[in-house]
Amino acid sequence: MYAVIESGGKQYRVAPGDVIRVEKLDVQMGDSIHLDRVLLVAGDSGVQVGQPTLANTRVTATVKAHGRGEKIRVFKRRRRKNFRKTIGHRQDFTEIEITGIGG
Repeated sequence: MYAVIESGGKQYRVAPGDVIRVEKLDVQMGDSIHLDRVLLVAGDSGVQVGQPTLANTRVTATVKAHGRGEKIRVFKRRRRKNFRKTIGHRQDFTEIEITGIGG
């Protein structure tokens, strides 16, 4: 059984036991969360597709950690103007473990 969920403007294919990194959520480590934006559920009984989401279906997950991703470097330059600027960015994330898919 697997589901497609939406979190932080991105879609993730998840199954029970998966550990994924999503955009930062405002919850404590060890807490259980419910993700209500379920777009698709597939299992033994077939595939259910929401329009756009499935009603009365949620994915439960446990927050394992918070962190920051690797630094990316952004380099800006204007030709013939002697303008150069380098900035870095590290995106915050929350690591969650999927515990169940159900209604």
